Amino acid sequence: MPHFIFLGLIGVISLLPMPALASYYVYCANGRVEVDGRNPQQMRSARGSGICQMGAEFKYLSDAQSFAQRNFGGAGKPCSCR
Repeated sequence: MPHFIFLGLIGVISLLPMPALASYYVYCANGRVEVDGRNPQQMRSARGSGICQMGAEFKYLSDAQSFAQRNFGGAGKPCSCR
């Protein structure tokens, strides 16, 4: 009997929604540093060709913001895609 209860709990847990894994990126978009959750393809679609990715993909927003601050002065600072 306890075995069936355990299997039932496992079945219920497997049906619960899992939180989506977020990704964050640092971009130079139209001459300004920007931290955004859109992937590079989505950013190009939304903003056109005037963007470039600066750095890696980050799992946490705070990591992307810290990277932008340390390396480029933070979001909103001037940048170039050259």
